[in-house]
Amino acid sequence: MYEGLPWLYIGGGLAALVVSYWVGDSHTAGLLVGLAGLAALLGGVVVILRRRDYRELRSQYRQPDLTDRRDQG
Repeated sequence: MYEGLPWLYIGGGLAALVVSYWVGDSHTAGLLVGLAGLAALLGGVVVILRRRDYRELRSQYRQPDLTDRRDQG
């Protein structure tokens, strides 16, 4: 579920942008749906990029989890 969540955001954002184009006659509704779609699309892309960067950083330091502290036990 967690791996597919950004793709769900991107798909929902694209769908909202298409709906905002179809509802374009009503300026307020089209604008609100379009802004929500753009926010969801950007949110999905940001989550994908952050996750990829986190995984690369974690593998670079060869640590299974950067949040584990060895001095606490």
